[in-house]
Amino acid sequence: MHIEAGIVDAAKIGLSYATAGAALLVAAKLSYENIKESNLLSFIIKGIISTLSVFVFFQVFPHYAVGVSEVHLIMGSTLFLLFGTAPAMIGLALGLLIQGLFFAPFDLPQYGMNVTSLLVPLVGIAYLAKKVLPQDVAYTELKYRDVLKLSTAYQAGIVTWVAFWAFYGQGFGAENIAAVLSFGSAYMLVILIEPLADLAILAFAKSLKDTFSKTNLVSQRLYNKA
Repeated sequence: MHIEAGIVDAAKIGLSYATAGAALLVAAKLSYENIKESNLLSFIIKGIISTLSVFVFFQVFPHYAVGVSEVHLIMGSTLFLLFGTAPAMIGLALGLLIQGLFFAPFDLPQYGMNVTSLLVPLVGIAYLAKKVLPQDVAYTELKYRDVLKLSTAYQAGIVTWVAFWAFYGQGFGAENIAAVLSFGSAYMLVILIEPLADLAILAFAKSLKDTFSKTNLVSQRLYNKA
């Protein structure tokens, strides 16, 4: 999900710096809390793995320009389930930045919009997970309907933010509305793939329980009840 250049011009782009700054401050706060709960080294390792994963999702996996942005298989809910909110946020922010710096410099002016659109929905599903997921089972025991809820919420959050930036930058003309609708329709197709990928990855993680359950290299909820 990379918003097309020029959707929001220089006169309006300042808002994206403010929203991105707020999202990164939340990431910093959650990171501090995560480090206190586990330790700095484990947090760094989780952050590095998340960052490398995000880079692969953005740069290596297929992605297509549709309407006002690009459609990616971001796997944000996957990172959340495996590593927790803070490492996933760090991974998304750094992975996006690395791609922009070394492979897609034309995306850097849109970094604030893109990072906002990725991080804010992640905070949303972290809250949602406490409300709608069963708290008496580990994440590795989640069912399809459970991961579908997270994936749907995350992708819907991204689409909502992209639509906001598009309407904020280009208004509500018929052409812009059509471009937003085409992007949203294409992006929600990710929901057909991501929950199945989540289940496969959780099943693989479950097979490695003896190796990772007593470490701080994954989310504590991956193998434990709330």
